Amino acid sequence: MTGVSSRHWRLMLAVNAAVMLGVFAYKLTLPPYIPYIHLLVDYHFGFIKRALIGAMVGLFAAKVPVWLVFALAGSVWLITFVLFLQLFRRTFGLDRTQLPLLVFTAGSPFVFKNFLFTLGHFDIYGCLGAIILLLVPAGSIAYVLLAALISAVLVLIHHIHLLMYVPTIAAIVVLRYYLPRSTTRLDITVGASALLGLGVLFLAAQFLGTMPLPEADFVSYLRTRMVDPARTELLQFAYVWYQPLAKEVQDTWARLPSNLLGVPVYALLLWLHAPLWRTFRDLIAALEPRHRHIFIAALLVISLAYLIMFAMVFDYSRWMSSWVVCMVLMLHAVKTLPATKVTAAIDGDDRKTTILAWIVTVIPRVGIIRPF
Repeated sequence: MTGVSSRHWRLMLAVNAAVMLGVFAYKLTLPPYIPYIHLLVDYHFGFIKRALIGAMVGLFAAKVPVWLVFALAGSVWLITFVLFLQLFRRTFGLDRTQLPLLVFTAGSPFVFKNFLFTLGHFDIYGCLGAIILLLVPAGSIAYVLLAALISAVLVLIHHIHLLMYVPTIAAIVVLRYYLPRSTTRLDITVGASALLGLGVLFLAAQFLGTMPLPEADFVSYLRTRMVDPARTELLQFAYVWYQPLAKEVQDTWARLPSNLLGVPVYALLLWLHAPLWRTFRDLIAALEPRHRHIFIAALLVISLAYLIMFAMVFDYSRWMSSWVVCMVLMLHAVKTLPATKVTAAIDGDDRKTTILAWIVTVIPRVGIIRPF
């Protein structure tokens, strides 16, 4: 990469930072309906779904201010971003030849920009857990237990994590722990037990985690945890703790015709990341056949989980963004496997690549339900 090109890519990173600040400032102006109520719900009435974060907040604050949504979520975002940069530095390096890849990953509107727009939602916790598992050593069975613990926490934060990020975490464990070694009976027993336990935890959250009292009483309790109980509009989504799975699926399919209108937009956004996908393809092609087949199978399982999620819950822009995040995480995971040949970095001097990168840079986010 020439010096002039390097300056272009550094400028893109600076513009990305400015865009992220703009998205954060804009988010601060929006009422945090779903994020705030998640800080209020706890285990006061027994085991219920989506209550772990609220229960942890309750250990430190009897009354929850609205600003805590942005303070807590912003801190988690910052920690995740810093750890991602550390992961990127360790996996690819932060020299100027890798700046284009950094722009197409960290600077993608699917990734950290969208995490800022969905600030306070639970998606980023799955990304954080996966990054931790890509950074820590994977030399003993404790690694599998750590992955199981992280996955259990994610399911308690929101049970949809079983489809959203747990498959990616499982793939990382397989690639980093199971694949490089001869598995023992203990390895198989612990792994199978972890998967079984997570399945049981998910079913308990999904079917036994509904609120055991009338919604009006539930809302009255939530108001006792608010600093400003007069802001009842922030409690309008209390019904989700009562909504059965069948109703969620019904609502999703009712919205399907309008949500499908966003598919061409998602396709265009994915096409803008073509240099990233080519790099991913080349890294997979550089694996030995056995590793390559297992890795591709892992990608298919992750994608299948998202297809199931698309059929169940209608926040399509969030799911699409999280799928791309999972692919970015797997881009790092593939580098943990031995390669049969050296793959080239994204060509930072290529004019088309530079144009695509600038477009990716200026797009502020993807959205929550529909594109933008």
